[in-house]
Amino acid sequence: MARNKKTRKKIDPVLDKSGRKSDLRADAKDRVGRSGKSGRAKRGAKSSAGAKRSGALRRFLAVAARRGLYWGFVLGLWGAIGLAGLMAFYAAKMPSATTWAVPERPPNVKILSTEGGTLANRGATGGEAVTLASMSPYIPQAVIAIEDRRFYSHFGIDPVGLARAMVSNLMAGGMVQGGSTLTQQLAKNLFLSPERTIERKAQEVMLALWLEQKFTKDQILEMYLNRVYFGSGAYGVEAASRRYFKKSARDVNLAQAALLAGLLKAPSRLSPARDPDAAEARAQLVLEAMREVDFVTDREITTAMTQAPTRARSYWSGAENYAADLVMDRLEEILDGKIEQDLIVDTTIDQRLQRNGEAVIQEAIAREGEEKNVTQGALVSIDGSGAIRALIGGFDYTVSQFNRASTAKRQPGSAFKPFVYVAAMEMGRTPETVRNDTPVRFGKWTPSNYDDEYRGPVTLSEALAKSLNTIAAQLVMEAGPRHVVKTAHRMGIESRMEANASIALGTSEVTLTELTAAYAPFMNGGYKATPHIIRRVRTASGKVLYENTYDNPPRVLRPEVVGMMNSMLMRVVSEGTGRRAELGRRDAAGKTGTTQSFRDALFIGYTANLTTGVWFGNDDGAPTKKVTGGTMPAEAWRGFMSAAHEGVAMARLPVGYSVFSDNDSVATPAVRPDDDFSSERVSTERTGSTDRRLPPASVGGADAARGGQTTLLEIILGQ
Repeated sequence: MARNKKTRKKIDPVLDKSGRKSDLRADAKDRVGRSGKSGRAKRGAKSSAGAKRSGALRRFLAVAARRGLYWGFVLGLWGAIGLAGLMAFYAAKMPSATTWAVPERPPNVKILSTEGGTLANRGATGGEAVTLASMSPYIPQAVIAIEDRRFYSHFGIDPVGLARAMVSNLMAGGMVQGGSTLTQQLAKNLFLSPERTIERKAQEVMLALWLEQKFTKDQILEMYLNRVYFGSGAYGVEAASRRYFKKSARDVNLAQAALLAGLLKAPSRLSPARDPDAAEARAQLVLEAMREVDFVTDREITTAMTQAPTRARSYWSGAENYAADLVMDRLEEILDGKIEQDLIVDTTIDQRLQRNGEAVIQEAIAREGEEKNVTQGALVSIDGSGAIRALIGGFDYTVSQFNRASTAKRQPGSAFKPFVYVAAMEMGRTPETVRNDTPVRFGKWTPSNYDDEYRGPVTLSEALAKSLNTIAAQLVMEAGPRHVVKTAHRMGIESRMEANASIALGTSEVTLTELTAAYAPFMNGGYKATPHIIRRVRTASGKVLYENTYDNPPRVLRPEVVGMMNSMLMRVVSEGTGRRAELGRRDAAGKTGTTQSFRDALFIGYTANLTTGVWFGNDDGAPTKKVTGGTMPAEAWRGFMSAAHEGVAMARLPVGYSVFSDNDSVATPAVRPDDDFSSERVSTERTGSTDRRLPPASVGGADAARGGQTTLLEIILGQ
């Protein structure tokens, strides 16, 4: 062992000729494998090469990222500098921010009925402003869900929403989504024009930032909802709610709120008055958006989606709008056209009577209009003080807004005869006064009766009940045309009338409203009833700007004349041309009117509570198919008055005079009953008289006293 240790040589690594140490690692020929190479060696080589490539890629990406971040920062910085410069440039062109102020919302006029319900809103917006707290909570939720989900978290501009909109628009290759916040939209609506320019967009951003600094989020949202356009002429949620749903924004349900919010994208195109199906489809998207942000539950969504689509008229509908238009006309007169703040107008309109009147006119025309060639109708109902309780200006406000009750002037026909008879009664004539029903001539004019028959001697009561033209013409000749005209004016006719013989047949044009009001002295004991529709005008804060003063009307008829006229006009209804207007046991009086060629048909009648006038005809003056005042108008009058007096205690008309006929019983004097329809009651003094030997009345003045002294020449010349 020792020897062996001594004899073994120690082999140390030596340098080759080049001076390098020998490599002791096995080379390829020493490795086991095919062709002198092992599979493991090959895999190792490949792995090493892949690692090298992967490392190189990582190094490249890292460098690219660093460079991208660097140049992105540089470009962003320059972009920010450029944007700041652009904003500064446009800001310099704008007035100083210290002078900025939110413009006042255009004033609204809220028109109320006697019950306090809203008849209509008038003004540039079409509705009053409502607070965020008082409107239906579904409305702001729906608007935020579909228009600006981060409204309560952004600072007036939503970078996330803006970026999302830009990506969506780039992918779609067009403008499919907007990035404006509600604050930006409000800024645009308040201050800017609708043009799309860089300058306007820059101004919008600056104004949005200013609004966010100036107001709270709730204030901004409230301003937006009260000013934004919802289509069909409605600005603000209150106007839109009444326009489409006939209810206040306070009472809007989930489905309706979704529809309103959906309109904001394209209010004119999506309006349910134009395309109800498109409006409904958009509302469904709003409901889904509300569910996504957990504003509503699945159950609420299901309930809302089952509701029928909203279908609105193409224009403001409902006969109450005729009354609202008249209110605005009168309001401009009262305030000299200066409406500078929100106003509340308390009217004399009774909503129940208004609805009844509209239904009566529409049903009559729907039932008989085509057969009798009647396309239009009107109705006005007035109480003893002159307060207008119902006013229907036409068949359908949606189709025509022309007010045939207060604006259109037409001949009243025989409905004018009561004023002729009043003039005769004031001269000392009585219902028993006899005149001869026979052909008469006044110059070239020869009046004839409706049936072309003549009855010989008749009393004035019978002549009025049968509407005999010859007797009315004789009375005009006796009283004088000028006195008849003055009598009509004294009682309430305001239109200019021609003082000629033919006025006996109502040839001078008047409005239905003034004609009806001129009948009211018969029912209220002889006092003038100036027609009015406005009771009070006040500001939103409650300050009273105007209150009517029709509570102390002048006397225009003596009580005995009132008694005689009522006794005769009641006979018109009980056995004359107005029989279709009978109200059973309730006292009713009135007069029919039919113009030449059956162009116009009227019935003006009254009870102790209301005086109502009804007209049917055509706007172009085309003749009806023999419609007289005793047919459609009398029937419509009865329908309206029957409904109006439901639950109202019986009250007698102030007769105080008896007319003897086969069907008459002696009437007893009546005191004025309580007026169930009027809050502005007139204090009248009624006295009955059974003395038929009455002296000439003095109410008519000097002209009445000379009555029969009018010459035939004056009548022929119309003097």
